[in-house]
Amino acid sequence: MGDNHNLLAEQRRALILEEVRRHGGARVNELTRKLMVSDMTVRRDLDALARQGALEKVHGGAVPLAEASTHEPGFEAKSSLETSAKSEIARAAAAMAQPGSAIALSGGTTTFALAQQLVDVPDLTVVTNSVRVADVFHTAHRGPAGARSPRPGAATVVLTGGMRTPSDSLVGPVADAAIRSLHFDVLFLGVHGISVEAGLSTPNLAEAETNRRFVGAARRVVVVADHTKWGTVGLSSFATLREVDALVTDGGLPDGARAEIQDHLPELVVAGEEEGARRS
Repeated sequence: MGDNHNLLAEQRRALILEEVRRHGGARVNELTRKLMVSDMTVRRDLDALARQGALEKVHGGAVPLAEASTHEPGFEAKSSLETSAKSEIARAAAAMAQPGSAIALSGGTTTFALAQQLVDVPDLTVVTNSVRVADVFHTAHRGPAGARSPRPGAATVVLTGGMRTPSDSLVGPVADAAIRSLHFDVLFLGVHGISVEAGLSTPNLAEAETNRRFVGAARRVVVVADHTKWGTVGLSSFATLREVDALVTDGGLPDGARAEIQDHLPELVVAGEEEGARRS
């Protein structure tokens, strides 16, 4: 059987991961039939996803990774997952940042992608607890090689102090104190998990407290999260869905989840689609 060359490897792997998560597992022969590719291609995709920590290979197929609510993947491990979705989410969310406004970006790979889209928005004041996000802005602000001053309109960036997490976020009392007296027009918040019952959650207790501070200091809270985060629950909840103004996600979110989100959030923006869906 010839492989289906219409699907890129990343697209195939996203479909495989969705199939495994939705049904609690998938067999190689089922995946070859649905994707119209060879057994060897599916097995290579399963090997790649297993190396990324996205699933667990078993005899004849794969099952979801048995992930504890306290497990916190590192930045590099997360950055290789759902890359296309994160880029689409970042482009959609960047449109919500107005020139001259004060914004906050939490840690995470999706907010890192968003930072890369925000460097061209003029005169922002950016507060972040992400070392990676701060580096994006600092690199962009240098301007042309040899320039003695930042480029016109470059953002003012404030990096909180704190203890570093596996995802390169700064958390703890120092970060909390830095955020406590600030006020943001918009908070762009990456999350480990989001659900109706648990709200927004993370496996890191200290990060949960820092995120609570962020949420409390923002006039508008925008969660940026790919579809795999829906239904995931970490050890510690730090906000309810009532505290969220908008969720920006990708088109992989199932219809049932979309309906459920629209019942609980004022605004759902699905990146790549013409308009965000809004609760009436």
